[in-house]
Amino acid sequence: MKDRIEKHIELKAPVSRVWRALTDYREFSEWFRVKLDGPFVPGEVSTGHITYAGYEHLKWNATVKAMEPERLFSFTWHPYAVDPDADYSAEPPTLVEFKLEPTPAGGTLLTVVESGFSKIPAGRRAEAFRMNDGGWAQQMENIAAHADGRA
Repeated sequence: MKDRIEKHIELKAPVSRVWRALTDYREFSEWFRVKLDGPFVPGEVSTGHITYAGYEHLKWNATVKAMEPERLFSFTWHPYAVDPDADYSAEPPTLVEFKLEPTPAGGTLLTVVESGFSKIPAGRRAEAFRMNDGGWAQQMENIAAHADGRA
């Protein structure tokens, strides 16, 4: 079983634009399909609810770890925590890192890495990995459409 998911996408938008799409909670809400309650603050919990069709009953709960301007945005969360009756708080969270690098053409290479799946309880580890692997593929397309102005 793999411990991490890693996705890359080259965006036409400059690093400053991609950074804003990632870290302005209103913009993040748009492309990620979540309604956040307020701004991202390192060391604090970000709350809200999912707006993606079929998942509207789910709450967003992530702890912001790092915000290194135009370079790194990271948070921890409980992957694929989709059972509204389950308490995931005792599980170790995974770490999600968005890394930004300028490209020679003036765009941005965006990398997302989610790591820590080996610590997820065995009974839901494979499904959480599978669903988040597909989810990150879709989210990379979503942020590309948003940041590149195609949305």
